[in-house]
Amino acid sequence: MTATDTTTVQVDGVAVRVRVSGPEDGAPVMLVHGIGRSLEDWQDAQDRLAADFRVISMDLPGFGLTPKLRAKPGLPTFARAVVGVLDALGERRPVHLMGNSLGGAVAMTVATTRPERVASLVLVNSAGFGREANLPLRPMLYGVLSALPLVGGRFRPLARDAGLALNQALFADPAFATHEMVRHAAKVGRQPDFRATFVGTLMTLGAPLLGSWPGWRRALPAAVATAGKPVLVVWGDRDTVLPVGHFHAAVAALPDARSHLFPATGHMPQIERVEEFTALAADFVSAAAVP
Repeated sequence: MTATDTTTVQVDGVAVRVRVSGPEDGAPVMLVHGIGRSLEDWQDAQDRLAADFRVISMDLPGFGLTPKLRAKPGLPTFARAVVGVLDALGERRPVHLMGNSLGGAVAMTVATTRPERVASLVLVNSAGFGREANLPLRPMLYGVLSALPLVGGRFRPLARDAGLALNQALFADPAFATHEMVRHAAKVGRQPDFRATFVGTLMTLGAPLLGSWPGWRRALPAAVATAGKPVLVVWGDRDTVLPVGHFHAAVAALPDARSHLFPATGHMPQIERVEEFTALAADFVSAAAVP
């Protein structure tokens, strides 16, 4: 599951892991993963999109296999990291940003703070359109306990089982949570900056039981709606993390956006419906491409 054809670029003195593929003269596409995840969530989609586009995926700092930045984790820091990666790669053209979950909110933040760097947005089961975010807390707790000295060993089997359940919950068909994916997710979770970045990001976006803070999730979609960028909203109708009601809220908040709801699909259509998703996204990017 771990991509072997990655490299790193320097952003604010931190080596950020990236994967770049496709023709250099192809329209640039940037892929951004969700909270606690990594660029591997886009691996198959990137391989398909790279037939026609220059495709870049990255680990958000503090997640994946990339150390955190000095700045507090959250949407502004992650958005600056996206722009920093583009700068480090010498990609100055406006990019077509595709973001899944937290990555969608990061993409929207880039589009509204650095609009000259963005050609279009593809929001994939994106954060920012509803209060609830059903992040399983038990797997996170077991992960923390399993890392403790002396007593951690007794919690490791529980952490492994919970990690499998957590990955299965991302899909309508749990078979997509392969052994390789679960092993990679565990590796990501052991990355030294993971827990601090995870908790810090959650606290900037919301609070347990209370859900996401209303301020940013009202202001950000409203800013995107007035930014004039082409937007495609896609969702899975069986998403248990950000339920399908968020899709309908996104369509209402972004009345000029194109939209597509995948049937029998969970939180990651770019994995569970990779062929249909990439065909839809490629058609959208081609239509929105800057001449």
